Amino acid sequence: MFEELGFETLTAPQAVVYFALAIGVAFGALAQITKFCFRSVVVGENRRASAGVWFTALAVAVAGTQAAVSAGYISFADHRFMAADLPWVAIGLGGLMFGAGMVLTRGCASRLTVLGASGNLRALTVMIVFAIVAHATMKGLLAPLRVALGSVTVPLGEYAAIAGGWLPAALIIIAALVIAARSGVRTPMLLAAGLLGALVPLAWVGTGFIFYDDFDVIPLESLSFTRPASDTLFWTIAGTSISPNFGTGLIGGVLLGALAASLLTRSFQWQSFESAGQTGRYMSGAVLMGAGGVLAGGCTVGAGLAGIPTLSVAAILALGTMALGAWATHALLARPTRDAGATSAQRPTQAEPQAA
Repeated sequence: MFEELGFETLTAPQAVVYFALAIGVAFGALAQITKFCFRSVVVGENRRASAGVWFTALAVAVAGTQAAVSAGYISFADHRFMAADLPWVAIGLGGLMFGAGMVLTRGCASRLTVLGASGNLRALTVMIVFAIVAHATMKGLLAPLRVALGSVTVPLGEYAAIAGGWLPAALIIIAALVIAARSGVRTPMLLAAGLLGALVPLAWVGTGFIFYDDFDVIPLESLSFTRPASDTLFWTIAGTSISPNFGTGLIGGVLLGALAASLLTRSFQWQSFESAGQTGRYMSGAVLMGAGGVLAGGCTVGAGLAGIPTLSVAAILALGTMALGAWATHALLARPTRDAGATSAQRPTQAEPQAA
């Protein structure tokens, strides 16, 4: 379709960067306003409200994505989510690692990116380390480990996606809306969450249909933070030798959108590490998320918010193991120590500092 839009000075790969930038600005602003974060859904202090926001976004993302598939605008037949052989060991281990990491850092990759733009230097530092480790896992020192773990597969064939089309999609949408309705979150905030969720099918349709060009083919992709963080890091370092892509535009947009929203709402605040122990915990979490996000095939947004709407079994496994890893790590950190006794269970643990 891109050929019909009449662009004379931009190629499809160039135009999609500006498209991703706009998507990112919207996501950054909406995520800042709604405090969108999957970690908070699993182990946060206000899980009910966080779940209302997250599952509202998921319901809209599923409905929009499946509508685009039904209309013939996009197809996931050749997408990596639909690989005939499921690398279950890599996805399972990566999901557990990512879930543990986001508890140690008190935020998933998307939330930390937003917080980093809002003045949180802890979050910004975590995202830099996250991007470095993700890049090393994809193309560097840790790549052999990724390949080895990814070689352990189970054949799924045509069952790489949940069969039934709209039926399983409808069940997911109904369940998500029930959770949202019972969350107690006010309607304006749920509407903002719905707008955030609508960015997922918009990105799918944009990369898979609007900007599709037979001569300059771009990958079909939507919201994600693992590969985009890696690509942004690489482009920042070697921008004169490589071109920006959808991921770099997305990350740049998220930072701009979150910064603008935090300034407008007067929530921008400089924050930094408070101790060496805290720094070590956050850096450990960043490493786990960077490697885990690559092994799992995405973060809680890439494999979760954008992956679940494809009805991919791989995406469901990834998000499920991330939730399990987060819950188990939180439970482990919340256990009272032998010296402190039962009274320590009544005090905030290191896993629950007041700010991310």
